[in-house]
Amino acid sequence: MIYVVYYSGTGNTEAMANAVSEGINAAGGEAKLVPVSELSASALKDEAVFALGCPAMGAEELEEGDMEPFVAELEGFVSGKKIGLFGSYDWGDGEWMRTWAERMQNAGAVLAAEPVIANNAPDEEALASCKALGEALAKA
Repeated sequence: MIYVVYYSGTGNTEAMANAVSEGINAAGGEAKLVPVSELSASALKDEAVFALGCPAMGAEELEEGDMEPFVAELEGFVSGKKIGLFGSYDWGDGEWMRTWAERMQNAGAVLAAEPVIANNAPDEEALASCKALGEALAKA
């Protein structure tokens, strides 16, 4: 089973999470889609592969109430795990995702594929990239 953990305020990142899950399932994996508010970070301690999704918030930062504390806890045990990152944004240039990817890599995580970002609602190209991310995770 591959967890796809996400935060979504408007539904855009949730749509991306659904596409990542579709990709996992299409490649023969089993996706478990979970809003970040319904899972503790420690649930991922024994997982070798998982995906995380969060939109850009504020000054291009992770959502502070649920996702930021979750990611901060993950940093303590993410080393060696293969992960996928995705999310949407409304302004800026995607700096939050570059910062998040670097943060996870600095903690020892391996990105299974390039992070996927979408401006506002994900278009067909972004959804296809999310499915490809899911496929890469299933094969990781």
